[in-house]
Amino acid sequence: MQLPVVYQKAKEQVFKIWMTLQPLLTVHVGLAPSAKALIILEQCGKNKGYQEMDACGFHPEGGCCMLDGPEKIESTINMKTLWKNISVEGIDIIFSRDAGRYICDFTYYTSLYHGNGRAAFIHVPPLSKGVTADCLGKALQTIILEMLKQWGEERD
Repeated sequence: MQLPVVYQKAKEQVFKIWMTLQPLLTVHVGLAPSAKALIILEQCGKNKGYQEMDACGFHPEGGCCMLDGPEKIESTINMKTLWKNISVEGIDIIFSRDAGRYICDFTYYTSLYHGNGRAAFIHVPPLSKGVTADCLGKALQTIILEMLKQWGEERD
């Protein structure tokens, strides 16, 4: 599902995903235009600091995702362990604890909030000669399969 670059609409869509589909885990993928050949595994979402205007010229009330929410929420997926345990051909992977303060981090926090931490976020680079759709697709498949493996082990 593609989410709009609009805070309120993205928030509504994420809420709808959790309430109607009731997934065991959600994996969000966002574009990081500055990452040339780099996949970034994000560990946590932050609640405050959203001052940048969205595509409609708005930002969230009080600059935060959830007025009553905690400062940050960690994913139940250990992205650092994931980062240490996988490698993909043709693209580097790094670990991050800061997804920025725009729609990506806002969406991630919202999903972590509604899913009690059962969400993950992956920043991907734009497609290029060095990062083809096929290469990126295979990398995401490897990462997500490892997430599911980790998630399953934690449930056992």
